[in-house]
Amino acid sequence: MGITRIGVIGVGSRGGSLLNTLLATGDCEITAVADLYPDRVEKAQEKVEEKTGKRPAGYPNGKALIDGADVEAVLLSCDWEEHIPLAIYAMKKKKIVASEVAGAYSIKDCWDLVDAYEETKTPIMLMENCCFDEFELLATNCYRHGLLGEIVYAHGCYGHDLRNEIEGGNVNRHYRLRNYLSRNVENYPTHELGPIAKALDINRGNRILYVQSSSSRPGWNLDRYESDPRCPDPTLKGKHFAQADVVSSFLGTEKGQLISIRLDTSLPRYYSREFTLRGTEGLAFADGKIILSEKEGPLPEIYDTYSFYEKYHGCSDKYNDYLPTIWRQSADEIADLGHGGMDYIEFKEFFRCVQNGLEMPVDVYDMATWMAVTPLSEASLKQNGARQEMPDFTRGKYKTRPSKDVIVLP
Repeated sequence: MGITRIGVIGVGSRGGSLLNTLLATGDCEITAVADLYPDRVEKAQEKVEEKTGKRPAGYPNGKALIDGADVEAVLLSCDWEEHIPLAIYAMKKKKIVASEVAGAYSIKDCWDLVDAYEETKTPIMLMENCCFDEFELLATNCYRHGLLGEIVYAHGCYGHDLRNEIEGGNVNRHYRLRNYLSRNVENYPTHELGPIAKALDINRGNRILYVQSSSSRPGWNLDRYESDPRCPDPTLKGKHFAQADVVSSFLGTEKGQLISIRLDTSLPRYYSREFTLRGTEGLAFADGKIILSEKEGPLPEIYDTYSFYEKYHGCSDKYNDYLPTIWRQSADEIADLGHGGMDYIEFKEFFRCVQNGLEMPVDVYDMATWMAVTPLSEASLKQNGARQEMPDFTRGKYKTRPSKDVIVLP
């Protein structure tokens, strides 16, 4: 197919930054941009024109772009509420979809998404960049090659102090504010769950059976922050946030594995996704870049955390033969192209699939399942932590679908 003509819907903070990543791939031409705010549209047009000499068309919203622009594909980087509706609209208009991440608002929305894909067969990919990160890919390949044994337990977290972004929503025009004011949910599950789900072959021989969630007291630190001098919007003082500072969820799989994920976005902390795989013969732990395998002998019993980190921090480097070639050859060159390079690798893979008619590595069934964690967590929280059944969005096809990693060793 050659160069893909793509339109970018939503060119605020995330979408605006992705313009550079898209252009760096060399695989696309940005022919259109859309946003609810005209100044963002103009800024995006100027950025693309400055880099390419061609000014993309501008549109006031996503549907207008899908209907009127000269595009083969669209990137949805707009507000969370619009991801699924616009994805469905685009698929029905035969526009290939790359959708940024978030949680769904209902299980029905997830079924509607799957139904639209199965009706139209228009390619769609959830752009879960963490699936393409260096350590997640390394750990998954080590697992595939038997270094960890069978996975029994996995853990992930979206740990990111977002208080300024959340409470600055009126100032910076960000949709997180209205979501945090109105809902108590695991609202951003895919960063944590995505790489785990790929490693555990969810929707490909395995599936998630249930979601069970608990939270801290809603609004605890977010309400407190309203009176903090650092709060970007003093008009919020007196508002009550429905969202808890911490939401923890447990997910069980058909094969018997336990997954824990945590939303942790409004307490003082460092950024971390805490990606962890625990197997019968070893472990992978992203925060310390640690991979340990009993294939190399029994693991020593160390009770002192500092001694453990001093001994093992960064020890995954010795397994670099299990790292996909693109990370081994390009890590330094792509470091500035979005989240240390994983955004660039993700989009390269998206365009490779588009231009060669290949199956997407994170497909509509992954998208529906991972996003469904949000409404299921909301229901669980409202029912004092009761388990909520995860639908099988593949309608039984998961039993025979082959394993598929986002990137494999050459």
